[in-house]
Order: sequence, then C-alpha cells, then structure tokens
Amino acid sequence: MGSIVGAALVSHVPPLVMPEHERRALNNGEDTSLFAGLHALRAERLAPVAADTVVVVDTHWFTTIEHVVSAHERRKGLYTSDELPRGMSAMPYDMPGDPELAHAFAAAAEGRDDTWVTATDDPHLPVHYPTVNLLGFLQGDERWVSMGVCQTAEPDDFLLAGELLAAAVAGLDRRVVILASGGLSHRFWPLRQFRDHEGADPDLHIRTPEAAAADRKVLAWMAEGDHAAIIDFLPEYSRHAPEGYFGHYLIMVGALGGAACTAKGTQFGRYESVSGTGQAHIWFDL
Repeated sequence: MGSIVGAALVSHVPPLVMPEHERRALNNGEDTSLFAGLHALRAERLAPVAADTVVVVDTHWFTTIEHVVSAHERRKGLYTSDELPRGMSAMPYDMPGDPELAHAFAAAAEGRDDTWVTATDDPHLPVHYPTVNLLGFLQGDERWVSMGVCQTAEPDDFLLAGELLAAAVAGLDRRVVILASGGLSHRFWPLRQFRDHEGADPDLHIRTPEAAAADRKVLAWMAEGDHAAIIDFLPEYSRHAPEGYFGHYLIMVGALGGAACTAKGTQFGRYESVSGTGQAHIWFDL
C-alpha cells in the first residue's frame, strides 16, 4: 500500500534559474532567499523521506475540460520559455516518469459524473517551467509526474482531484511527494512600472498592501496547520488572484485530507515579492 510522505508549496519563479549576479542585480545586491530555500528544502525534508515519485501540480499547465496528468516513461529535452526566453533558454531536463501512477489516477475517476482525469504519454506534450525550474534544486532519483490545473474547476473540484490522487497512491507500492508549484497572490505590475518593482521586499513590491496582508494570513494558517481556515478564506483570497486559482495548493491539500488536514508547514526562505507576486516555500510534514 502506498502513501504520501510529504508535500510542499514551492515557488518556481524565473530568478531561481538566473545567474547569481543577475538575481542580485534585481534585488539591490542581495540574493533572493528563495534560491537557498529550495536547496535547504531538498536537503532537510525531501531527500530524507526517500520518495519514489514526485507529483508536480504545475500552475502554468492550464487544461480546460478535465484534469490531465503526464504518463510518460521518460521526458527529456531542452526547454525554452515562450514567456521569458531571455531568462529561460535551452534548459536541459531529463525526468523518468511514473505511468502506472498516472493511469491509476485516471482510473480513480472512471465512472464518475463529477470529474474527469486523462493520463497522456503524447511525446509532443509541452513541459512548463513550474516543473522544469524545480529540477536543479529538488530532483534526485525519483520519478517525476506533472499534472495541470483545470481552468474551469472550482475549489471542490481541485479538492476532489487531490482526493482521487491520494486514492491512486494508496493502491500502489509508492512513496509519493506532492509539490504544489506556484505562488500566492499573483498580480504583476504594469509594464512601465515593472522594472521599478523587481526587488524581493514584499512591503515595497507586492502589487497591493491588501494582497500582502492576505498572503501573510495564508502563510500563518499554513504554519499552524489550519487548512480549513485557508479553504474558508478562498472567496476573499480570490480578490488577490492567487496563482492558478490556488488549484495547486487545493489539489495538494485535497490529497492530504482537505479541510480535515492539520499538517503544519515549515517555511524555507522568506516570504518575498517577485515582480509584484507573493512567493514562498512551505514544506508540510506528514
């Protein structure tokens, strides 16, 4: 019988894969704490749980009429971002996959009329940087699977997807970690103001003070393990446009028991702004 042995909300922002001098140039000579934070998360939490498979909920992979999960034996190639080719160009990636888990997840939704899951091993399926940017920090010998965020889903749909993912894991001989790869509040500065707000200080650069206050509420509840409070806060939090409709977090916490989850979060690095958006790394011990 399989189990989920760890989970984390992790940032995937482009500065993570930029050279150090470029990261410091964006932040008044200081490096972002998110860079060292990911390395520490790997060393102190991810590596010790000895996962067989990592499932990344990728907030740049938008689907429309169903949840979709990668089912490849392996994905390998070079990645260039269409969003920011200046910062992410010809990045190599090599990820052994877990088709058995992907198909078990899809099978868990079969026969239902309230959700749909497709597992695909199409060799032309794109990859996205919320998955690729994590590899240099977090990848070990695990198999890596990505799943998308369905743009027509509502909170209960994301929670259900997580519940079915957990059921699929339970039916296999697997130790699985779920990475919710995405940010908190997620509004950028307008183009003509953008370069004035590339620093990490959230009090100076998060898009609005109200968004920063909302992010800090969510982070405090994560630290306390009060996931029910976060779920209840979603209607208000949605006014600050959490990345991916906060589907990455909801799928993750759905797999951990939804509102009944009390896993406490440990933060790696500080809460920071990246171009006006709220970012943090939080690991949940199980």
